[in-house]
Amino acid sequence: MTNFDLSVLFFLQLAVILAACRVVGALAPRVGQPPVVSEMVAGVLLGPSLFGALLPGWHAALFPPQSMTLIFAVAQLGLAVYMFLVGVEFRADLIRQRVPSAVSVSVAGILVPFVLGGLIAALIHADGAMFRETVSASQAVLYLGAAMSITAFPMLARIVQERGLSGTSLGTLALAAGSIDDAAAWCILAIVLASFGNAPMIAVAAIGGGILYTLVVMLGLRPALVPLARRVDRSGTMSYPMLSFVLVLVMLGSWYTDRIGIYAVYGAFILGAAMPRGKFADELQRLMMPLTTGLLLPLFFVYSGLNTRIGLVNTWPLAGIAALVLIAACVGKGVACWLAARLNGEPPDQALAIGALMNTRGLMELIILNIGYERGIITQTLFSIMVIMAVVTTLMATPLFELVYGRRGRLAGTVGAVRAR
Repeated sequence: MTNFDLSVLFFLQLAVILAACRVVGALAPRVGQPPVVSEMVAGVLLGPSLFGALLPGWHAALFPPQSMTLIFAVAQLGLAVYMFLVGVEFRADLIRQRVPSAVSVSVAGILVPFVLGGLIAALIHADGAMFRETVSASQAVLYLGAAMSITAFPMLARIVQERGLSGTSLGTLALAAGSIDDAAAWCILAIVLASFGNAPMIAVAAIGGGILYTLVVMLGLRPALVPLARRVDRSGTMSYPMLSFVLVLVMLGSWYTDRIGIYAVYGAFILGAAMPRGKFADELQRLMMPLTTGLLLPLFFVYSGLNTRIGLVNTWPLAGIAALVLIAACVGKGVACWLAARLNGEPPDQALAIGALMNTRGLMELIILNIGYERGIITQTLFSIMVIMAVVTTLMATPLFELVYGRRGRLAGTVGAVRAR
């Protein structure tokens, strides 16, 4: 197919993707699930697991291999912009209020699943069906440990916000622990990716470059944006030239962190966290969020779904591995974070809620899995097993949270709304 043919096909692909996400999204609230879950499920349904299995000819015509590059590129754009907006919503002041508990929960949520993931990697590495031939046992242990340690911070933040818990003790602890958790997981991933080049300095450059980027953005760029924020406060709106300037910064930050090996989402998130709060942040959300979540981000979920073949898990040993991964994920995150919260004196219901929230993988898990798959670390079989785990743990998050904390969460949201009036 020519580039022109691919560009024409892309519009049809996008129409089908958006329609599928909306149909599944209309059903999600009826079973107590947020929109992000519907997009994950829609992605799997459009892939070879269902659409490709039922109508292989249609699936091959709609999603030929040559078109994956274009879908991947636009998906990465949507992902970077979305993570920038997550950073815009992020409140660092809340983290400082709960540092001891947040660190304890985060360490538990990283260390336990990392160890469990490493043990599973050591167990399955030898059969050659899960990792590429060039991947050593130590590399497999590091990668799967990092993949099991990730938390879906964007989804966690969305649940906290939707339940009106942003300024509460539970919401503060969840956001703080989730942010520390993901930052550590990305550093581990940088080390893993660097090990594949047999160049330790790549990992040093990645982590050092990430720290330098964070310092420059937070200490240099952040104060420089204050005059722009004042201009927005005076006018009440953000001009399109100013929005274009912000988008240039997002693209540069994403390019830089991707270039040094940390991945584009980190650069976008840190830049978002540095944006001025108040009217400036509100305008960014108003102008960018609808198009990002309604048009661009679904492409990322569908791209992941197109690489997921649940049918590959077609033997009892593979089903056993999938079950083992799921159990280890729930124990490593949910149980470990619950126990850490209780040991830090958190009330029983809040500790259970923390465990439920930290156990969700969602978007961030799909990111790390796509990196591993694109870099040739894991096979499509292990990719599919891990996507199943990510979908199941994400589906579990909201119902479990509602079960252990739902009534108090709704009460907190009601009180917050009354206070806002």
